[in-house]
Amino acid sequence: MNDLATLARPDLDALYDPPAERIQKAVLDRLIDFHRDYLRVATFFCLATGSARGLDASPRGGPPGFVHALDDHHVAFADWPGNNRIESLRNLEHDDRVGMLFLFPGLEIFMRINGRARATTDEALLARLAEGGKRPKTAIVVAIDEVLFHCGKAINRAGLWRPERHLDREALPTPGRMVEALNAAAQGRAADATAAAQLDSHYSHAVRHDLYG
Repeated sequence: MNDLATLARPDLDALYDPPAERIQKAVLDRLIDFHRDYLRVATFFCLATGSARGLDASPRGGPPGFVHALDDHHVAFADWPGNNRIESLRNLEHDDRVGMLFLFPGLEIFMRINGRARATTDEALLARLAEGGKRPKTAIVVAIDEVLFHCGKAINRAGLWRPERHLDREALPTPGRMVEALNAAAQGRAADATAAAQLDSHYSHAVRHDLYG
C-alpha cells in the first residue's frame, strides 16, 4: 500500500452526478411527522463524534423509541455504560458536531441526523430517559442541522438481514480468546484456554443482562 499522500486524487465532480432535486429537497433542518414515526420504532444507531484527537463512532441501542424527539429541532438519548472509554462524551467537550446513522432491522432504509450536541445531567431529562428501572448518569441532547433518509443499497450489498449471511460465532476468535491472547502476550506467557472460556462466559452474561449498570 502506498503512502496516502501519494495516492491519485479523484475528480469527484467528473465521476459522480449531482444529487437529484428530490434528494436535495428531502434534506430538512427539523423533524416532521415521518421522521418521528421512524424514531418511535428506532432501536439502534451509530454516533459519530470528533475532536482534535481524532474521530470516533460508537453503537447505541435501546428499546423502540429510546431516542426521544424533544421538539422539532432537538432529540435526546441516554448514555448507558459500555467500556468506560467515554470517547463520545469527551469529544463533545471540545467539538459539538455529531452524526447519527439509524438502522432499522428488516428495512432497506437508513435515517441520518447531523447536528450539534451537548451532554447534560439535567434531572428531568434523565428521569424521562430511564430504562430498565435505571436512570442514566448523563444524557446527550442533539440540536438538528440536517435530517434525511438514505437508501438501503448498502444493506443489500451486505446481505445484512439475510439469515444465510449471519456469521457462525465459532468461525472467528471469541472476545474471551482475544482478551486472553492479549493478556498472555503482555505477560510473556502462553494463552490459557480455561481463562478464555471464563472470560467468554462473563462477556456473554454481561452483554445480555448487565445493560444499565
